[in-house]
Amino acid sequence: MKLDVASLVGVVVAIASVLLGQVLEGGHVSSIAQPTAALIVLGGTFGACVMAFSVKDVLGAAKAAKLVVFEPSHDHEAEIQHLVGLAKKARKDGLIALESDAEEAEDPFLKKALWLAVDGTDPKQVQTTLETMIDVEEERAGRVAKIYESAGGFAPTVGILGAVLGLIHVMENLDDPSKLGGGIAVAFVATVYGVASANLLFLPMANKLKLRAKADVHHKELLMNGVLSIQTGDNVRLIEDKLRAALEGGGEKPEAPAAQPTPAAAAA
Repeated sequence: MKLDVASLVGVVVAIASVLLGQVLEGGHVSSIAQPTAALIVLGGTFGACVMAFSVKDVLGAAKAAKLVVFEPSHDHEAEIQHLVGLAKKARKDGLIALESDAEEAEDPFLKKALWLAVDGTDPKQVQTTLETMIDVEEERAGRVAKIYESAGGFAPTVGILGAVLGLIHVMENLDDPSKLGGGIAVAFVATVYGVASANLLFLPMANKLKLRAKADVHHKELLMNGVLSIQTGDNVRLIEDKLRAALEGGGEKPEAPAAQPTPAAAAA
């Protein structure tokens, strides 16, 4: 994995802009540092997410947060060259010659794909198995992103709840007007936390995780298509061209060419 500098810069700039705006308006950073408000917003949002999903899913989403700042590094050019090398080896010595490559493969998906091919599994069954693996991982990644999207929806509402609780506390001290202004200001800090955490953290994180999931699917599809082409004995040059076309097309499968009209149909 490699550090995603853009994500770190984005978070720092977003938070710094809010704090700087507070200072430029004559306020103090300490005035929006309220542990109680943070507890209400973060604790309430966590509880709502656990109720909407499950503890396991939410904890899994927390672990996946590292993918926002650490991007899985996929060298597609090196992967294509590796697959082309495997294709040459298979055409020369047969699929069984790839057994050592399957054992040494570091990528779990590529290892599984190669073992299926080496074991003589029917190509259609290999494709079905690998596509199922991709679908399962894509569904899991989508669920993680959905949790952060939900957190982005819950947080502002919980922040309003915190503000209302703060106003209730202020109303209990109406006998001391000198404390009303400060008390009301503190009460609305929870709203700031809710809106800020949703729009500066949770929702951007959800979007970044979706992009990571899409890139991972593209990576796995590239490996799957390469192994399937090797198994079916495609020409080495054709395999390389197909993989490069898939890479340039973002992993999307090319559409079938439109059928050309027959002379009779054209005349009609």
